[in-house]
Amino acid sequence: MIRKLLTGLLLSLALIAGPALAVAPDEILDDPVLEARARALSAELRCMVCQNQSIDDSDAPLAKDLRVLVRERLVAGDSDGEVIDYLVSRYGEFVLLKPRFAWHTILLWAAGPIALVAGLIAIFAALRKRAGRSRLASGSAQQHLTEEEERRLKTLLEETDGPA
Repeated sequence: MIRKLLTGLLLSLALIAGPALAVAPDEILDDPVLEARARALSAELRCMVCQNQSIDDSDAPLAKDLRVLVRERLVAGDSDGEVIDYLVSRYGEFVLLKPRFAWHTILLWAAGPIALVAGLIAIFAALRKRAGRSRLASGSAQQHLTEEEERRLKTLLEETDGPA
């Protein structure tokens, strides 16, 4: 029991520390303020090899090159925006993990809310359709019997009640 718990704890620590291992010690800047800016920028940039990770989390050689490039630009005096603009001009908007809000990305940003509204409309329509069907079913059950059906029912009831 304790062995399993200890193994789980060590595995959890290894997974948590995994992204921190992507940045090699030789990449880290001496200035803690610049290093913090570099880490923040690296977290916003996509690894072009992995595509689901930031360059800060990736061990790919290209991610390392991009991390070094970000740090070089910061040391050269570029602002965060200038570093991002430089990388976008070089690699395209795909390098950003969170794309910019612009006319050419409006469909990307609008897709989520549009899908949500379409889903709500579909659910509302399905509920109305179901309610309409149940109203029709209950309405047909409440129809009155014709005179002949009433006589036949009365006869059947008398037959079942009589001999007992």
